[in-house]
Amino acid sequence: MNRHAFTLLVSVVLLFALGLIMIFNTSSAEVLDRFLDRSTHHALIKQLLYAVVGGVGAIGVWFIGYQNLVKLSASLLIGATILLVLVFLPGIGLQINGAHRWISVFGNSFQPSEFVKFLIPLYFIHVIFNRTEPLELRPFIILLAKLSIPIGLILIEPDNGTVAIIFSAFIILFILSRQKLFYWALPLSLLLTCGVIVASQMHHVSDRIKVYLDPEFDLKGKGHQPYQAKIAAGSGQLFGTGLGESLQKLEYLPEARSDYIAAIFAEETGFVGITLLILLYMCIGFCGFSIAQRAKDNEGFYVAAIFTFLICFQAFLNLGVVSGLLPSKGTNLPFFSQGGSSLLANMLALCVLLNVAKQSDKRREYVKSS
Repeated sequence: MNRHAFTLLVSVVLLFALGLIMIFNTSSAEVLDRFLDRSTHHALIKQLLYAVVGGVGAIGVWFIGYQNLVKLSASLLIGATILLVLVFLPGIGLQINGAHRWISVFGNSFQPSEFVKFLIPLYFIHVIFNRTEPLELRPFIILLAKLSIPIGLILIEPDNGTVAIIFSAFIILFILSRQKLFYWALPLSLLLTCGVIVASQMHHVSDRIKVYLDPEFDLKGKGHQPYQAKIAAGSGQLFGTGLGESLQKLEYLPEARSDYIAAIFAEETGFVGITLLILLYMCIGFCGFSIAQRAKDNEGFYVAAIFTFLICFQAFLNLGVVSGLLPSKGTNLPFFSQGGSSLLANMLALCVLLNVAKQSDKRREYVKSS
């Protein structure tokens, strides 16, 4: 294992370990404060179980290899699209806070869109490398039309944040693969325009924008979480209040163990702690893009680059929301906040990055020996 892959793995392990501490910290406080009839270790054990499942899946991905995953991407995306349809079926799909994003699996929730955000770029890469000639306008539009099916399903769940992440990944892929600007700029602009129009008609989206522009617009509703998150982050000052000493986790800040867990971490560890958190994500970004640069082929380069971007971009969105720099959006903090589907998807993506690094090392050893 080269130094970039090793540093990447160490950074993720540290993030996950810190995340487990914070998940137990926030969830146990919730159980005690609400007098809930469950163990204070419930959320911690659940996250560890998801990690074990993710580890088993990661081993499978490791042996399959990123090249075979790209070849299988069409079948995997079709399967994931079927799951996106199932979230709307009564008895199978779960509706939480008016959104249809989850499937019930043995009493646990599963969110297919977390995997689709990685599968769509994989399928795009597969199409690019499965052609002997450059992608012309007609096949390019057909490709976008195919990919608009899962994207449309995610949009009507609704999950606008995931759609925005996928669009951002598209832009990066188009630039990296040197697609003609004329081919993708207009279709993507039309899709974005349609998405903005649809989103603007959704009350929860317009309310979030109003809260973002005026944080005190709805302190008892949509503005409550962003406002309390700022209080939590600001209360930490330089060194924090100390682990376990947060006040905001005591029912002041809802979703403290998932979307806004970084706010509690900032409160308890201060500016020093949140700086460490950001540095760990910077290490992931640096190592991931270094692995992409050293990949043995263009396919590995695109896969490693876009997966690194997706992990780091989600971290940027989450931390941006917590700090008040971005409008409120339910995006998990990769490897850190509670969320089984997010953890599984990001662990599989991490294993793909490590596999790209492994294949590039094998390639260099072969070249040296020959």
